Amino acid sequence: MNNLKPHIISEGKLQYQLGELDGNQIIYDFDKMLIYLNAKGKLLFGSKFKVYEEDRAVLFKLCNYFIKDETNCKKLDVDIHKGILLTGPVGCGKTSLMKLLRYMVPHQKPYKIIPSRNISFGFNHIGYKTINDYGDNHYYCFDDLGVEPMGRHYGKDCNVMGEILLSRYDLYSEQKVKTHATTNLNAKELGERYGCRVRSRMRQMFNLISFDSNSLDKRS
Repeated sequence: MNNLKPHIISEGKLQYQLGELDGNQIIYDFDKMLIYLNAKGKLLFGSKFKVYEEDRAVLFKLCNYFIKDETNCKKLDVDIHKGILLTGPVGCGKTSLMKLLRYMVPHQKPYKIIPSRNISFGFNHIGYKTINDYGDNHYYCFDDLGVEPMGRHYGKDCNVMGEILLSRYDLYSEQKVKTHATTNLNAKELGERYGCRVRSRMRQMFNLISFDSNSLDKRS
């Protein structure tokens, strides 16, 4: 990847041009971004992957966020300095999109995608070090937030992801370190799962982007 041309991405022998250079600025083309995402998705997830027309509005928000188009993001009520909380029903494609969108902006700081349940299981084995491990400057996307089991270490219960979100909020407040997440839960359910304090912090550190509640299950 040529850092001087981050809008041109090579996949094998093919090149995908996502926009045009205008001086030091890239003018991205949304339809060209969708072509690339569709092609890269097939490489990552298999030939059955496709970008669905019904998801166009969600993708428009996500793409503008990732390319940091401040003008469009302001119109869409999206803050480029916050993370993304991507919500929607099971199987609508949240995880796949968060895995995929990283590749569209290879010149930006990447984030690691970590299943929330794996973090909870890690806590059961090594305790509070697990929480400390995610209080660093790395960018993370916590997948399937809210359905992980309660952590338990030496007989003590802990709402592991709730504690990690509080730590990540401090990092966001002090250093603008981003956190992303995907979840099947709505705001009320997240509040019940993590409590009012965490829910309040989540409002401040995340942009809420939602699939329609009737979105297709793409895994069926």
